[in-house]
Amino acid sequence: MKAIQYRSFGSPEVLELIDMPKPVPAHGEVLVRVGAIGLNFFEVLMRQDRYAVKPGLPMVPGVEVAGIVEAQGEGVKTPAVGTRVAVPMFAFGRGAGGCAEYVAIDADALVPIPGDVSFEVATALMIQGLTALHLVRQSNPQGKTVLVTAAAGGVGSLLIQLAREAGAKTVIALAGGSEKVALTRSLGADLAIDYKAADWQSELGQHLAGGSVETIYDMVGGSFTKSALGVLAQGGELVFGAMGRFELEAADVEQMLSGNQSLRGFALLPLLTPSALKTDLGDLFRRVEDGRLKVHLGGRFPLEQAAEAHRAMETRSTTGKIVLVP
Repeated sequence: MKAIQYRSFGSPEVLELIDMPKPVPAHGEVLVRVGAIGLNFFEVLMRQDRYAVKPGLPMVPGVEVAGIVEAQGEGVKTPAVGTRVAVPMFAFGRGAGGCAEYVAIDADALVPIPGDVSFEVATALMIQGLTALHLVRQSNPQGKTVLVTAAAGGVGSLLIQLAREAGAKTVIALAGGSEKVALTRSLGADLAIDYKAADWQSELGQHLAGGSVETIYDMVGGSFTKSALGVLAQGGELVFGAMGRFELEAADVEQMLSGNQSLRGFALLPLLTPSALKTDLGDLFRRVEDGRLKVHLGGRFPLEQAAEAHRAMETRSTTGKIVLVP
């Protein structure tokens, strides 16, 4: 079968298409013929050797796939052959192996995909959909003015919608460039601002008319976090989930304390249990079926163009979910 592998860290060019043996499902496993593979920004960081966890090499990346059960290992009765399934490998100790035409995985790890939900959409609802769902649960936006950063991305585009459904008073989207700003408006943002503009804070202040933001969902990190604190209300909350790109200094945190502001970390994996994960994914699938949640697919690349997909995400030229298709 075809798969994507890298044997050294570096630019997207380290990704290579290889042939490797088709896996055979062991006891308790099923073989899934992959229909779509989700790409996430942390995988770009891993390829660059900039992630918190250093992967072993050589590595076949990919931790979220969707496809069809093709064969059952010994002892497996369900899901049946032919079932369309989501494969959240990241939640079951599989930190690699998804960028391939087939994966063998524990049968208990699979979540059935309804017929009206495509494989590509299903991948978007795994890491990024679950992240948006748990962000809203952990920091309830009901009745609040909230700010969503990277709002045209995979998490942000879903978070806008889930925050509105959860009763946010005002959802403000920050996105880079006019096209991304327009996308966030189409998804229901009450106010959309281009953070690439030097005066974005002034523009936001004018729209708030003396008010402020009660919750900031910061999925960007870096130097942006400090600039965002200027619009956070007294007693407001900064929810930080930017994969370790934390650049606040002690003086910044002390200023938050003096303003009765709180800093809350967010990490998805500790929040997931096998049973809850299946329930939550099922919930997200139903929201898509009901039309309550729209998934924006920003790019669909053949497996052999994995380097191009990584390059597009690395340069932040993409919106929504990026997928690879075998």
